[in-house]
Amino acid sequence: MSMSHLYGRRDEEEEGVEVESFEVTDWDLANEFNPDRHRHRQTKEQATYGIWADRDSDEDERPSFGGKRSKDYTVPVNFVSAGLRKTAAEEKQLKGEGGSDDSDDDDKYLKEGNFRGNQSQRFAGGIQSGHGIGSWEKHTRGIGQKLLQKMGYQPGKGLGKNAQGIVNPIEAKVRKGKGAVGAYGNERTQQSLQDFPVVDSDEEEEKEFQKELGQWRKDPAGSAGKKKPKYSYRTADELRAKGKVAGRATAASAGELAQVKVIDMTGREQKVYYSYSQISNKHSVPDEGPPSMSTRDQKGSCFALPELEHNLQLLIDLTEQDILQSARRLQHEKDVVVSLSHESRALQNRLDTEQDAIQRMEAVLALVERFPSGETPPGEGPTLQECARIFETLQTDYYEEYKMMGLADLAVAVVHPLLKEKLHFWDPLKDSSYCLEDIGQWRAILESRDMHSSGPDSNMDPYHRLLWEVWIPVMRTCVSGWQPRMVGPMVDCVEVWAPLLPLWILDHLLEQLILPRLQREVDNWNPLTDTVPIHSWIHPWLPLLQSRLEPLYPPIRSKLSNALQRWHPSDASARLILQPWKDVFTPGAWEAFMVKNIIPKLALCLEELVINPHQQQMEPFHWVLDWEGMLSPSSLVSLLDKNFFTKWLQVLCSWLSNSPNYEEITKWYLGWKSMFSDVLLAQPLIKEKFNEALDIMNRAVSSGIGGYMQPGARENIAYLTQTERRKDFQYEAMQERRDAESVAHRGISAGVPTNFKDLIQAKAEENNIVFMPLVAKRHEGKQLYTFGRIVIYIDRGVVFVQGEKTWVPTSLQSLIDMAK
Repeated sequence: MSMSHLYGRRDEEEEGVEVESFEVTDWDLANEFNPDRHRHRQTKEQATYGIWADRDSDEDERPSFGGKRSKDYTVPVNFVSAGLRKTAAEEKQLKGEGGSDDSDDDDKYLKEGNFRGNQSQRFAGGIQSGHGIGSWEKHTRGIGQKLLQKMGYQPGKGLGKNAQGIVNPIEAKVRKGKGAVGAYGNERTQQSLQDFPVVDSDEEEEKEFQKELGQWRKDPAGSAGKKKPKYSYRTADELRAKGKVAGRATAASAGELAQVKVIDMTGREQKVYYSYSQISNKHSVPDEGPPSMSTRDQKGSCFALPELEHNLQLLIDLTEQDILQSARRLQHEKDVVVSLSHESRALQNRLDTEQDAIQRMEAVLALVERFPSGETPPGEGPTLQECARIFETLQTDYYEEYKMMGLADLAVAVVHPLLKEKLHFWDPLKDSSYCLEDIGQWRAILESRDMHSSGPDSNMDPYHRLLWEVWIPVMRTCVSGWQPRMVGPMVDCVEVWAPLLPLWILDHLLEQLILPRLQREVDNWNPLTDTVPIHSWIHPWLPLLQSRLEPLYPPIRSKLSNALQRWHPSDASARLILQPWKDVFTPGAWEAFMVKNIIPKLALCLEELVINPHQQQMEPFHWVLDWEGMLSPSSLVSLLDKNFFTKWLQVLCSWLSNSPNYEEITKWYLGWKSMFSDVLLAQPLIKEKFNEALDIMNRAVSSGIGGYMQPGARENIAYLTQTERRKDFQYEAMQERRDAESVAHRGISAGVPTNFKDLIQAKAEENNIVFMPLVAKRHEGKQLYTFGRIVIYIDRGVVFVQGEKTWVPTSLQSLIDMAK
């Protein structure tokens, strides 16, 4: 609000009373938008209390430093002269004093005052469009102008590929008054018209509006003169073409809608049509517009026959409908002709196909009639080879008929009698390959890949039926009279025929015919009286029967166990009988058989062995070692530990205590050690016993037990000990190298070991031994590990095992044996 609104203005005096007027004047409206008018800044008191604020608040204001001093509102208010009307007394006084200064000052103030509209004009007029653009680059290196020029910009033209950009800044156009946008016409500048040319459609809209408005006048031409009528002519072809379009647009047929009467009231006057096609074609003729009054008067005066015009128009419409209906009937007849021609060709093709099928069926029938029938005398029909050729012809030349009619089933009636006659006198044990080629030929002809028979049933494959009904009876007769101990001919026969036999027929032959005969023969076998070993007529069936022979093994083991009750280790025939069965029986069954029947006999033999260094009988010891390949290493080592090494070490101790000859002791030691194989010497327990013997000899030499000692005996024993230890270490290193090479060759599931620790971990996994580090346990800075129950550490590729007092280096194989 202006100051006049805050404090009011004095109005002219009425009846001697001075009244303040608060009405809004033109000056208030003009001065309201004056940006340079003096504004009243509210104080804090005025903002808080409004009209009740205390005007004398200067003493409460805070002193400022260098700021603007607050105005003193206690002085009299000087109102703007241009916006205040003075009282009559004051005007008279001013006139008397010749006071024209205030009015001059007010005029000056109004002239100098810049309103917002004038200010916008001043800013808009002060811009020089298109001049001085980029002039500030003279103070720089001009990189922007250079970049624009490199990209194709030309000074004075617009930006962009086609120079469509704006060169000059956006210009503002001053509006004439205070009205809304568009109230004073188009406000586009000359620049916008050049940069963005748009076709103004106001004139075109005005023309369209005038044109539409003129259509509803009675005489749009006015007195311009007469207007000639326009005529349109259509030929029959054009009428038929338009009738086709109309016929496609309507869903009903032409015969139903031809005589429908339609009253059209959509125009200025009522019109009657006699078909829907006329409605669709009513806009095809150019509209001539309503006739003028003068034209009507002229027609009425010269020639006015509306009945004749109506009849003529009716005749024209009927003729058009006849033409359209004729065209539609003609098109329908053409479509019928095309459809019938297609149907005729299809029927002709089908007739040709059926004729060809009849000819093929006649050819197939001719071939089938060549097969022997029940009325054909024996010996006059075709042979087996000729029947095979007929079937091959049917399959190659008439495959569809062969499959569709199931001609493969003819083999049951045609081929079976011929094969039965040919195999009637066949002995499979004498000539196993007899008729093999014929059966193989019929397999290629009759066997179907789609049918997978698993037993004798009605849906059996023709080839399977041929074998089941012709070949199996011959083999059943042969097996029933076969002696199982004459194994060679029967095994050869089955191996020869196995590639041609289906799996279920081969299983039937082995399980239902041959295996029962073997079971009966095993039940009748006596190992004490039969001179033919049982493995000689059982083992040849292993490749064919495989796991099917397992029911025969328990009776065989039982009979062998009964035969070994009175056996003595000096009889080598038992080992010859049992050796072929080692790889046939399962490891558990074989080990149990050895522990029950062989090891007790060998233990008794070792207990009876007398160890005499001067006169040694070695036969019992050889009897035991002959079973090394038959017994497991652990069983043989346990047997020697309990029944041999105890007596052997006792004899050594007693010999060393009676002034021995250390050369003889050395030879005796080496002689007994040489009788053990490398496999036995690699066993930790055997190695420990021989090392114990060396320790006993070293203690005897060191302590001097036994009185007189030969010169150099101590050195010889020390040399022997060192030599034996070196051999053991070399053997273990070589064994470890072989193991490492085998592991590296085959690889491990987790990868090939790259260091010695990985090798130990791989060995632990293979032998089911726990290998893991001990938490916070070290020896000389080396991590300690648990290998089973043993504590070890690894230093530069060597494993050290914790002993009683010190850490002892050991091989990997010894470590595994100790952990087990």
